Amino acid sequence: MIAFLLRTDDLLRGRLDAEPAQRGRLLPFLLATVLAFGLLYGAVMGAFGAFAHAGLRGGVHSDLPRQMLYSALKVPLLLLVTFALSLPSFFVLNTILGVRGDFGQVLKGLVAAQAGLTTILASFAPLTAFWYASAPDYNGALVFNAAAFGIASIAAQWLLRRSYRPLVAANPRHRILLRLWIVIYAFVGIQMAWLLRPFIGTPNAATGFFRHDAWGNAYEQFARTLGHLLGM
Repeated sequence: MIAFLLRTDDLLRGRLDAEPAQRGRLLPFLLATVLAFGLLYGAVMGAFGAFAHAGLRGGVHSDLPRQMLYSALKVPLLLLVTFALSLPSFFVLNTILGVRGDFGQVLKGLVAAQAGLTTILASFAPLTAFWYASAPDYNGALVFNAAAFGIASIAAQWLLRRSYRPLVAANPRHRILLRLWIVIYAFVGIQMAWLLRPFIGTPNAATGFFRHDAWGNAYEQFARTLGHLLGM
């Protein structure tokens, strides 16, 4: 465990290549980081029912363990499936722009950014539990978790930019591709998050892995909501 945490510290500091003997085990380590910290934050994220007043039975929501399990599975699933869906089109763009030969280094940077994102998310887990205990309001919990994901995503982009510096220095086209990756990943990620909801449970609704109306379109719903707000 200590060795794993030390390598996580190297990840955040950008020193994963410092030990040549560890380079061959880099990808398994990064994937293990996404899974371990994603599961951790997801479990805490799904613990909202332990603090909420509505729907309590004997002080604890009757479906709390199941909701925590679902949420724990959903966070790494969200990140890994989003990554897997975004990668093929990004590979094609790298090929079109003539930098396919650098894709091994690109892939390492992308996966490292995913691992960094989940590490940062896991660091928010105590704050998430504290927020739930302090303000057991469902909408407030949604906003807090959205903010946590937003901050972690922005921080992960800094990690990714650090990985991209030598690539951009060698070929400025990588700067364009970095921006395209952020757009592609965000576009897919928003829709995936919509499909996988709820992440913290829904008040007065049965606990389930998906909502009954899960297979919708996040952007269509956003446009409909915006139109309603604008009176259209």
